[in-house]
Amino acid sequence: MRHKAVKELFLYWNDLRGERAAPERNEMDPNAIRHILADTFQLEIDTGRTFPFRLAGTRVNALFGDEQKGRSFLDLWRPEEAHNIGTVLLTVADGACPVIAGAVATAKGENEVALELLFLPIRHYGKTHTRILGIVAPIKAPAWLGTLPINQINLRSLRVVESEEMRAVTPPVQNNRYLPPSRDRRSMIFRAPARHPFLQVIEGGGKPSAPPRDHAGLARLRRELTTMYDEKFR
Repeated sequence: MRHKAVKELFLYWNDLRGERAAPERNEMDPNAIRHILADTFQLEIDTGRTFPFRLAGTRVNALFGDEQKGRSFLDLWRPEEAHNIGTVLLTVADGACPVIAGAVATAKGENEVALELLFLPIRHYGKTHTRILGIVAPIKAPAWLGTLPINQINLRSLRVVESEEMRAVTPPVQNNRYLPPSRDRRSMIFRAPARHPFLQVIEGGGKPSAPPRDHAGLARLRRELTTMYDEKFR
């Protein structure tokens, strides 16, 4: 994770979930992440697998030049990548595992901008296949960002956050307010796992009491996602 806002959302989500695979949506306190709230969004896992926006922050709307609520998240991507992104989102839900994506986009007549995205599973009244929490942030914001809408996004990289990374550190909370950890403790979480140069899907860290997962479905998604990754990035 390269962007500060992406790291902060991950740390908040990881602290909130505790020992569970994912936190409940109604447990989230917008005030706790108010500084990055404008960069966040929530997607619905609908029956048509279009993944419409349920919520979109003001900077997300500005990035794409319009209000995104109700629109399909897949429409923001190149048509040939829409299925791949849908598979990524289903992997986040089925495996209860965060996924980091790197992407690029351009505005008409402008140079491309690098984006970092993070997709996080969240439960909705105990159900896992209903919502996905996300954030999108430019690595380095150009002068035109927010004044010109970006074109369709082009995927560049993917990585699943491994379970040992999520267990590495518990961020502190003081007076009911989330506090980002120190730089030293951040480095424990966000170092890249060099022993896994390929994309690997993990099953998260839920307790035995968590709802049973569809292991056959997860294995199928693992194969689809790994095949997509191999075809695109190797």
